[in-house]
Amino acid sequence: MSDVYFEVKSCLGKNIRVTKSYWRKIIETKHRIIKGKEDIVKETLKSPIELRKSRKDPKVVLHYKKLNGKYCCVVTKSLNGEGFIITAYITDRVKIGEKYETD
Repeated sequence: MSDVYFEVKSCLGKNIRVTKSYWRKIIETKHRIIKGKEDIVKETLKSPIELRKSRKDPKVVLHYKKLNGKYCCVVTKSLNGEGFIITAYITDRVKIGEKYETD
């Protein structure tokens, strides 16, 4: 796929990708604060301090990493063996929900 902006092997062993056009949507429409923080997003996927399951969709995982007293949260989904970023943002706290336990 030529539109892939970046792809990272997550701590769960899945390749997670985001396209150029979707990353633009995230940083221009959804969460402007994440603009220029691609390296932090990649690090959050590789070595999060915590993983949470989505309460709405079992295929969605929230990855958290500490960032200057706050957290970077990267939300991903795996579908048919493909992993992709749904969104990424900065938050004050880890969402309530079940911890995602790794094997």
